[in-house]
Amino acid sequence: MASDQGSNEKKLGYDVDVKSLEGQAASPEVHTALHRKLKNRHVAMISIGGVIGTGLFLGTATSLMNGGPLGILLGYIFIGTICFATMLSLGEMTAFLPLPGGFIKLAERFIDPAFAFATGWNYWYGWTLTLPAELSAAAAVISFWDSTTSPAVWISVCLVVAIGINGLGVGAYGEAEFWFSSIKVITITGMIILGIIVDLGGGPKHDRIGFRYWKDPGPFTDYHGITGPKGHFLGTCSVATQAAFSYLGTEAVAIAAAEARNPRRNIPKAIRRVYFRVLVFYIGGVFIIGLLVPSNNPLLNLNSANASASPFVIAFNEAGIKVLPSIINAAILTSAWSASSSDLYLASRSLYGLAVSGSAPTILKRTTRSGLPYVAVGVCSCFAFLAYMTLGNSSGVVFTWLSNFSATAGLVTWFGIGVTYLRFYKGLKAQGIDRNALPFAPRVQPFAAWWCVCASAFVLFFSAWEVFLKGNWSTATFVTDYFPIMFFPVLYIGAKLVMRVPTVRPEEMDFVTNVAEFDAMTYDDPPPKNKLEAFWMWLM
Repeated sequence: MASDQGSNEKKLGYDVDVKSLEGQAASPEVHTALHRKLKNRHVAMISIGGVIGTGLFLGTATSLMNGGPLGILLGYIFIGTICFATMLSLGEMTAFLPLPGGFIKLAERFIDPAFAFATGWNYWYGWTLTLPAELSAAAAVISFWDSTTSPAVWISVCLVVAIGINGLGVGAYGEAEFWFSSIKVITITGMIILGIIVDLGGGPKHDRIGFRYWKDPGPFTDYHGITGPKGHFLGTCSVATQAAFSYLGTEAVAIAAAEARNPRRNIPKAIRRVYFRVLVFYIGGVFIIGLLVPSNNPLLNLNSANASASPFVIAFNEAGIKVLPSIINAAILTSAWSASSSDLYLASRSLYGLAVSGSAPTILKRTTRSGLPYVAVGVCSCFAFLAYMTLGNSSGVVFTWLSNFSATAGLVTWFGIGVTYLRFYKGLKAQGIDRNALPFAPRVQPFAAWWCVCASAFVLFFSAWEVFLKGNWSTATFVTDYFPIMFFPVLYIGAKLVMRVPTVRPEEMDFVTNVAEFDAMTYDDPPPKNKLEAFWMWLM
């Protein structure tokens, strides 16, 4: 089977040549092409667990403290529906046109270059700041064992791992993510199962918790002392921003499509797995957290100097399981390495996509002979040094600042993806193209895209409302939450004025260029030779 697949790959070719895709003349001395080195299993694991990281393992502490057990559950369900709607919209476009730059190039083709400029730069600085957020979280986790060593040491170690993986190329990144994601999936699955056992009284103390903490201190919290339904609603809204940070990165599959083998087959498969990831890992995980840890536990406050453990670690410590918390924190640490590596990958590929689109300096699209955009990787790596802000503040405080900024930028990106799909859908309809002929065509469109646009805008509106409460002003919170919202229209209007480009009319949208090339690289996987291979093909 491997030899047949290898011959297919050699026959069809997997290099994405920017010259052919963009119509630009590349100098023969300068390499500007990405290579398709991500295998089926790489794409599968990136979609399932590639960016499961500290947002779920550590950031849920703040959400539980602010929203209560029912508030965090409702917040994660709500954001999960937006995430899935976004992926359905993005998956349909990306499976049809797996271009370098992902939805940045799609926005240029179906809206206008100015919108692509604004969306691309928003996506870039969102992921560029997610990288130091993950490194700050790693420092917070390590302080669970070692509170004497400077966080700068551990940040440096994690940073070397992330840069090293990305420096070895997309093949090494895919392989590392496969194993890192496997560890994360096993960890979160094990914690959910063990959490159910502990909740039912199977722990060392044989204390059956049940829904005890849903009764006392209660299913919701009185956010900032605001009692009744109003306080409960606002507490749940505060969960949404942190939940968005946890979900961010599902669109990694679309960015990776430019370096994935057989994207017309593998991308739709990866999109369908998002539902499983949302339902089991995120919603299942926060449900268990809400059962095991009371929302008034002081260790949940990440803004305190001594917050270093995830809610899962707090729960199993309280249950009297001595060794497990250290094992879980070790697994969470590997997830921080994995997520920071993914952050750097996404930031560098989005910067590369901007350069390909002409929205960033052309030097940023330079690659090595093996297809590594080394200039973009180097530039994005420099911003990781923001994680050293933990030297002046606690790791938890810095993590909260950066994760809020990244979450807001991510929601703006989801909004942009929804708008891009609605234009894509309108163009198909105007030109009489049958959606059923596309590689992936969800039946729920265009309603999913409309939900993505409207729900994202709703969450953005309430992202940091608490700073307007009397006596609760925080400049850091206001800037990190509202800057991306205010800066996006500035980017778009500014680019519109400078570029002076009209919005693409639906009748003039390009549904032809590059399609034949992607059709040619699509092939059917060879049939499995036995039940084990059949199971592996189904899983991956």
